[in-house]
Amino acid sequence: MPTLFRFLFILAAIAGVIYGSMVALVVLVEPKDREITVRVPSERLNPPAQQ
Repeated sequence: MPTLFRFLFILAAIAGVIYGSMVALVVLVEPKDREITVRVPSERLNPPAQQ
């Protein structure tokens, strides 16, 4: 049984590290706002008339 407890403890420690790093990313990293310009070809806006 001690091997099972050690295994579960290691899994819990790994999950705690992952969860802690996710919380740190949410708290510490601030996204930067910026303008995005996307060029749309005129053929997509005004398709040529089909005959």
